[in-house]
Amino acid sequence: MAHGVVKNPDEQVVLGEEIGNVRLVTLNRPRQLNVISSKVVSLLAEYLEKWEKDDRAKLVIVKGAGRAFSAGGDLKMFYDGKNSKDSCLEVVYRMYWLCHHIHTYKKTQVALAHGITMGGGASLMVPLKFSVVTEKTVFSTPEASIGFHTDCGFSFIHSRLPGHLGEFLALTGARLNGKELVAAGLATHFVPSEKLPELEKRLIGLNTGDEIAVKSAIEEFSEDVQLDGQSVLNKQSIIDECFSKETVAEIIKSFEAEAGKEGNGWIGPVLKGLKKSSPTGLKITLRSVREGREQSLAEGLKKEFRLTINILRAIISADIYEGIRALTIEKDNAPKWDPPTLDKVDDDKVDLVFQPFGEDLELQIPENENCRWDGKYENSAYATSQELVRQQSSDG
Repeated sequence: MAHGVVKNPDEQVVLGEEIGNVRLVTLNRPRQLNVISSKVVSLLAEYLEKWEKDDRAKLVIVKGAGRAFSAGGDLKMFYDGKNSKDSCLEVVYRMYWLCHHIHTYKKTQVALAHGITMGGGASLMVPLKFSVVTEKTVFSTPEASIGFHTDCGFSFIHSRLPGHLGEFLALTGARLNGKELVAAGLATHFVPSEKLPELEKRLIGLNTGDEIAVKSAIEEFSEDVQLDGQSVLNKQSIIDECFSKETVAEIIKSFEAEAGKEGNGWIGPVLKGLKKSSPTGLKITLRSVREGREQSLAEGLKKEFRLTINILRAIISADIYEGIRALTIEKDNAPKWDPPTLDKVDDDKVDLVFQPFGEDLELQIPENENCRWDGKYENSAYATSQELVRQQSSDG
């Protein structure tokens, strides 16, 4: 059976292998927990477009090298760009555009999500037809805590979870394990980690994208899920009671009231983390997930693009940079939020972050299926204006 590696002459941050009718993507930055950089996004898009258009490609498998599937976006990349306007706009545009294509991909996809699977990294797992997790899988969407928002399609995904579980996960950054992911509908199968290499071999050996055959093969290795009695998923009634409240302040007040009741010791640590999070990030995130319930995937991604660009531009707060500094740069875990409290975060200011851009400056997601790979960054108004600036500077 032909076994060819699509080589990248630079650092191979993403490996693309073509094995018969199977295509295998490996996120290959194990020392960095396979965080998503600009190069990673570009290579993923290149491979996925090529393989969707290749009649010989039937099945695409996505996995991560080392102990992580993907820890999400490269926070240092965002931090390093804080003093250079829109330095990360291109990678954000390309990632959200790619998220739409992953959700709507035309070939059968399987994610083998072993280990850390967080934030944007989880957007390479959750939307796939088949997503396999293990006892070592750890999922969370912790963006609000650092002054950001739940992105990469998760304002759409979380808004469709049972009850108000989506608001809970988005606001608290609570972690779910592999079995909880399957129970919540965020993954399709639980497979013990020691069986994962054998499953991968089995899927490659199938040499087909037939969904029935692929599902049957995965089920040879998968186990039924039994939730631990203490799982947060068994606390749905409390979550719904508290996280259905209209505002973040009311959610926290309701959660505090529940924390005082017998048997609710689990709430204390979650509440502590919630109160330490960026007030601006919390308000933006709650509104985004709530809006997500009424939005299509494309509408949600366009909204998330606006939010991200406006947050990175620090139009109402620079909390994102303070959050990254405290978490990953100086690691003092003592962020100084501005504004410092929820009551100081003006709702009118939050409105500014959600304002639509001009049509040509929105994320361009094609509506016509025949042109579904159109709308790339290089054809956007942003790329055109950058090229114009370059030309003017070279002429000068």
